[in-house]
Amino acid sequence: MVQKAERVQGGHGRPVGNITRGTTNPNRMRRVDRWVTGPQAWRLRAAADPLVVDLGYGATPATAVELHTRLAAVRPDVRVFGIEIEPERVRDALPLERPGLSFRVGGFELPVAGRPVLVRAFNVLRQYEEADVAGIWRLVQGRLAPEGLFIDGTCDEIGRRVAWVALDSERPLSLSLSVRFGSFALPSEVAERLPKALIHRNVPGEPVHAFLQAMDRAWLECAPLGAFGNRQRWQGMCLALRAAGWPVQDGPARWRLGELTVGWEAVAPPA
Repeated sequence: MVQKAERVQGGHGRPVGNITRGTTNPNRMRRVDRWVTGPQAWRLRAAADPLVVDLGYGATPATAVELHTRLAAVRPDVRVFGIEIEPERVRDALPLERPGLSFRVGGFELPVAGRPVLVRAFNVLRQYEEADVAGIWRLVQGRLAPEGLFIDGTCDEIGRRVAWVALDSERPLSLSLSVRFGSFALPSEVAERLPKALIHRNVPGEPVHAFLQAMDRAWLECAPLGAFGNRQRWQGMCLALRAAGWPVQDGPARWRLGELTVGWEAVAPPA
């Protein structure tokens, strides 16, 4: 049985947050990392200080190591800090330190000098209460560099279904969904991996529910394109959603990967 996460703690020099389950697998974050090194790579290239935080990397540091390798291809002088609230996990990771990759104990307060251009927190907030999310977002946003990005996401155990919210220092910007073709019958099945701010909102009357239902309708209507492969069918779905007025971002180069990003205004919970 998985113990429910406690409320966010902090103060007196203690890290802000709670120990998570720590479940992780190599290559689990490939889809979000591909997005970071794709349409968001400009942030890293333009950064005066290429500081990046992998927050809550889990029981093993594999995804932090992978993140450093992938980002170094974009910005060779990138500095990635893997942050974990559990000291034993940090001790286990220390032998993997190398130039540009370090590990330390901490939480949402981000115990690093400087302002990160990227903070990735995957499968972390999922284990908190929905009421805690806004405060955690503000805390991390307050530490970002001027063009920085905070990514709050969730994925399945091997990274076939992934969803994340991207935020700058002021507001949420977008929701991205990325799936492996052949792993779903309907796109809305990714709903089980929605970030904490949205997962309980997938009910009639909520914007994110309406968007997921629109995805399903467009996917079904584009079934004839399946004769040319699922990539063509997914691209047709994205085009149909955009034509229907949904603020779908990017274009075919991203869509063919099984990825879709929509403006936050389309899925944000009512105030």
